[in-house]
This record gives sequence, structure tokens and C-alpha cells, in this order.
Amino acid sequence: MATTTTPPQTQSTLSADEVAALAREKQSPKARVGMVASYVGMAVIVLYCILPFYWMIVSALRDPSQGRSTEFIPNPISVQNFTGVFAGQNNFGRSLINSLIVSGTTTILTLLFGIVAAYALARLTFKGKGAVLWLIMACSMFPIVVLIPPLLKMFSSTEPFQWFPRWIDTYQAVIIPGLSFGLPLAVWNLTAFFKQLPVELEQAAMVDGCTPGVAFRKVILPLAAPGVFTTAIIVFIGSWNEYLLALTFLQAQDRQTATVAISKFTGTTGFDTPYGTIMAAGVIVTVPLLVAVLLFQRRIVAGLTAGGVK
Repeated sequence: MATTTTPPQTQSTLSADEVAALAREKQSPKARVGMVASYVGMAVIVLYCILPFYWMIVSALRDPSQGRSTEFIPNPISVQNFTGVFAGQNNFGRSLINSLIVSGTTTILTLLFGIVAAYALARLTFKGKGAVLWLIMACSMFPIVVLIPPLLKMFSSTEPFQWFPRWIDTYQAVIIPGLSFGLPLAVWNLTAFFKQLPVELEQAAMVDGCTPGVAFRKVILPLAAPGVFTTAIIVFIGSWNEYLLALTFLQAQDRQTATVAISKFTGTTGFDTPYGTIMAAGVIVTVPLLVAVLLFQRRIVAGLTAGGVK
């Protein structure tokens, strides 16, 4: 009687990690070089952005007598520069309040006018709509120095603007010109965002009994919150950092914004430059904006990219 023999079964001696390594796609040398180059490029960009802010913090934490020191770590660490920022002659606390008033008012007015204009451009159909949108953007291309001489004559009530009220040392002298730079950005960004929202949403709301205004306020506006929030952050940062308008039109010390006040800091003798105090003031002005951007970065990115997909 013939007997059949079965060959012995061999078991794989490879571990799960080794199997996964064999299954992993091998990168070509060119791909590896590209990956390394991308990481190096990102590191360079990060250092380029972070190093100035790091140097500002280090300079602010130095002793006031070490204003021109080049050490990367302050030794000893001192907070005298931060206390010197709020010294009586600097009036920096009042300047921060002025910056908050100007930036907040500019942002609110920009959103009020920008939302209405952007919604009209996104929903209404009329001839020349594209030209109107491009004309609005063209208004932001004029250099600010071109606008200052005529505005200065107008706000000073000098000839031929004697009929115009004197606006020098008033908040509106900075807020109104600031709208000419914030509104084009708001209209352009929000128009793209409103175009992304389907018009059927408003039609369904009006079928349920809503007026066009109620449908916009209760349906469209909440959905457009990421775009509105992004626009508000960008406009606020731009207005907060504005310098030339405030320097020209807000001449009284109790009306100066933070950026102008920092440029006019004086040392103990009145003739030396207080580098540490200026750096400390820069940190105080920058940190709130940095924290706000880091906290709401997801909404900012969502608002910037939402209008780019159809």
C-alpha cells in the first residue's frame, strides 16, 4: 500500500514590523532630497518669523543699562523695562485705549458696510458688477502718502476747505481714512464667501415666511461667520498697526495711538534712546494679537479658504 507524504509547512519568521517595512513604498533619492529640502525651507521660514520676536523679548528682559547688548540670553533678567513703559511721561496706558477705540470702531464700521456691499455684489445681477468689484479693489492700491496732504488740509479746515469741521486730534480723522483700506479687503473676501453659499437657502427661508432681510440675518449671516470673523481679525490687526495716519492727524499726547507713542519714547535724559523700553512696549502691543491669532487660527484659515472652492 502506497503512502503519501505531505511536504512540511514552513512558517514565516518575519515579524509584523518587517512585513510592514517590506510593504512600504521605497522613496527614490530624488524624493528624499525634495523632502529634506522642504523641511529645511520650512525651518528657515519659521526662524525668519520667530527670531525678530525672540530678540524683542530678550531685549525687553535685559537690564536698562544693557540696551545695546548682543547676548541671546539676558543676564540678569529684569522687568524694569516693562515698568518703564507705563511711566508717567510716556502715557502709554492712554495710548493703548486710543488704539483700542480706533481699531475697534474701524473694524465694526468696516464689517457693517462690507457685509452689505459684499452680499449685494454676490446676490444681485446687474451690468458692470465685475467692474465695480475691481474698482473697489483699485481704491486700496493708492499709497497712503498720496491721501495724507489733501486730508490734512481738509481736516485742518484750511483753504479751500473752510467749510469742513476741524478734525485734527479727533478719532474720526483716523477712522474714516482707515475705512478706505479696510473696506476693499472686506468686500473682496466676503463676496467670495457669500457666493459659495447656495441661494436656495434664502429661497427656502422666504418660502417659510421670512422676508429677505430676516433670511439674510437668521440664515446667511450665521453661515458666513467664519468669513466675517477672518475679515474682522485682519482689519483689526491692520488698524492696530497703523502708524502714518495716527502720526499726522493725532498730534495731542492724550490722543496718540500706541504705535505713535512708542516712536516718541524718551530715555531718562530725554536725549538717549530707551531700546529696552521700546522693545517692552513692542511686546505688550504684539502679544495680544499673537494670542488671538493662535487661538482662532482654525477659523481664520477656514474663512480664508472657504470662498476659494466652488
